[in-house]
Amino acid sequence: MAGLLSATLFAAPLAGPALAQGAQGAPDTAQPGAAQPGGGQPGQVQGQAQTQGQGQTQVPEGASEVRIGLVRLARPEPLPISLPARPAPDQGAAGARLGIEDNNTTGRFTRQHFTLADRAVADEAEALSALDEMAGAGIRLVLADLPAPLLLALADRAAEHGVLVFNTGASDDALRMEDCRANVVHVAPSRAMLADALAQYLVWKQWPRWFLIVGSHEADKRYAEAIRRAAQRFGARIVEERVFEDRGGARTTDSGIAQVQRQLPVFTQNAREHDVVVVADESEVFGP
Repeated sequence: MAGLLSATLFAAPLAGPALAQGAQGAPDTAQPGAAQPGGGQPGQVQGQAQTQGQGQTQVPEGASEVRIGLVRLARPEPLPISLPARPAPDQGAAGARLGIEDNNTTGRFTRQHFTLADRAVADEAEALSALDEMAGAGIRLVLADLPAPLLLALADRAAEHGVLVFNTGASDDALRMEDCRANVVHVAPSRAMLADALAQYLVWKQWPRWFLIVGSHEADKRYAEAIRRAAQRFGARIVEERVFEDRGGARTTDSGIAQVQRQLPVFTQNAREHDVVVVADESEVFGP
C-alpha cells in the first residue's frame, strides 16, 4: 500500500494542475501538534510539516503550492499469519510521505511545492468532516484509502467541493460500473482486473483446469465471482469448487497455524483432477 500511495502522488499533480493553482493562498487548517507521523489515531489531523519532512526540502522562490489530502480508515486489521508481514502503524501514510518527498525533489526544478494533510478516520462522519476541512483549506486532490461504502460517501461530498478523489484501497468492481463517480480516479486494481491477470497467466501456462477454494467471508466470495468470470472469459474450466469455513482460532500462534495446516490436506482430498488450485481468500485465513 505504501508504494501504491507513493505512485499515486506522482500522478496527482498531472490530474489537476488547475485545481492546484486554486489552492494557493488558502488558509492552513492542519494542526502540527495533533499527532506524530506514525500515530494515525482517529479524528486527528497530522500536520503538513510532520507528514512530509518539509524542513529537509528547500521551497523554490515563487513556487506554486500543490496541496494533497489523505483520508484513511483507522481500523484494526486482521493479523497476518506470518509475523514479519504485520503492517506498520503508518501503512499507506508512509508511502504518501515518500511520494511528497520525491515530488518536492523534482519540484525544485518545476517550481512546485507539495504538501500533505493526513487524516485517519474511524467512520463515515469523521471521513466527511475530514473532507470538508481539507476542502476548506484549499485542497482539491484527495487520496482515499477507504472501503467502498465510505469511498462513495466521500466522493459524493467531494463533488460538492470540486475535489478530485483517488481511490487507493477499494477493489470492488461496482466502483467502476453502477457505482462509478466522475470525480474518482481508481488507482487500486479491481477484483476483475486481478482475476483476469491471474487467468491469463494460468491459461498461458496451459493450466486450464482449476480447483477453486473459496473462503467463507464476503470479500472472499466477491473475489471468487471475479475468478469465475475470468475463467469463462479466457477459456479455463473450474472442475470443482469448495468453501473453506473460517472457524476462528489463533492466527499468529504455532497452534493456530498448525490447525489450518492439518485441515487443508484432509479438506482437499478426493478433488477432481486439476492442473492448479486457485484460492479466493482475501481474508488470509488459509491461503498464501
